[in-house]
Amino acid sequence: MALLDALLDTPRYVVCDLGYASNRFREALWSRDSRPVIPPKRNELPVSCPKWAYRNRHLVENLWARLKEWRAVATRYEKTAASFISVICIAAAAHHIKN
Repeated sequence: MALLDALLDTPRYVVCDLGYASNRFREALWSRDSRPVIPPKRNELPVSCPKWAYRNRHLVENLWARLKEWRAVATRYEKTAASFISVICIAAAAHHIKN
């Protein structure tokens, strides 16, 4: 929740994987006027989850997989947040140039 608190604007949708599938987390998102896009676990009752939004989650997962090919990103060598985000930006730019 600390990351959501740091955002300037409230996101319309918050897409998460099954690790965040809890009613408490969903209710916290609804109270912030964000719509949770978290599919239910197999042992849970069905919940509203827009399939089109969750289907595109793999794009973010694929990007992180590509960024982690960079050793500095995968092992988080950088000591400060500013230097770590700059390494991520360089890795993303290199990925964009390659494609």
